[in-house]
Amino acid sequence: MTDVRFDGQVAIVTGAGVGLGRSHALGLAARGAKVVVNDLGGAVDGTGSGSDAAKAVVAEIQAMGGEAMANGADVSNAEQVSAMVADVIAQWGRIDILVNNAGILRDKTFAKMEMADFQAVMDVHLLGSANCAHAVWPHMVAQGYGRIVFTTSASGMFGNFGQSNYGAAKSGMLGLMNVLAIEGAKFDIRANMLAPSAATRMTESLLSEDVLALLQPETITPGVLALVSGDAPTKMILGAGAGCFAEIQIRESAGVALTDEALTPEAVLGAMEQIRDPAGAEVMDHAFAQTRKYARMAAAARGLPLPWND
Repeated sequence: MTDVRFDGQVAIVTGAGVGLGRSHALGLAARGAKVVVNDLGGAVDGTGSGSDAAKAVVAEIQAMGGEAMANGADVSNAEQVSAMVADVIAQWGRIDILVNNAGILRDKTFAKMEMADFQAVMDVHLLGSANCAHAVWPHMVAQGYGRIVFTTSASGMFGNFGQSNYGAAKSGMLGLMNVLAIEGAKFDIRANMLAPSAATRMTESLLSEDVLALLQPETITPGVLALVSGDAPTKMILGAGAGCFAEIQIRESAGVALTDEALTPEAVLGAMEQIRDPAGAEVMDHAFAQTRKYARMAAAARGLPLPWND
């Protein structure tokens, strides 16, 4: 296998002043990319701002002989994101890679959470990722190439106590990623998601020192570099942590078809074991694949001709 390189390519990494973002920025630069180190410089909860962290990462990249620029755009602000992208195009003429990594935490149980805190987390994680993807999209379409990574979380895929806002934002990225992977295919724009388990300032108070030592950001960055490489997959959710990598998949069970007098809520409950049986589960390529599946099942159950033969 040829080495993964990014020579001549330009990458934007959001939230790149510390933690995972910093590691991703350094990893991209080490393999030849010009890197935009975006970081608002705020606290974990999103308050405050400052450019020192981003500038420090730029200095690290320059010290290793790479090219980088710092940018303090707030990803939840579409105008600031558009200005950032315009600056990158003016400086380097292209954008090949976007790693959406910026995020904040405002954890509370749903009963105690203020909706302003719910909105703030959605704005940074979900809307911020959409703002960045939307701003780089026309440039990737024009050049016929692009790689976009969204940073999701196990909290979004599987749930976690006290993180309704964070989980909703992180799972919302799934729908965005799926659609962009489909819409970007003809332009060789590939969209994927990373679900990291990492030792960062967001997790340092939750994990023991021994576990934190295993989950350093540097153990996850190789997965990101794979997802933004020329040979990257698309529409994939890559779980990563401590040098371990796995695919997280959303599958639909084979299910059952109920007809006529059996089409009742009681029958649905009675068939729940079969409905939830994982045997024969499959990944749907797109939303209409589910429609075709149900139409076929319903027609077969009623003895009608199949509506599709493909």
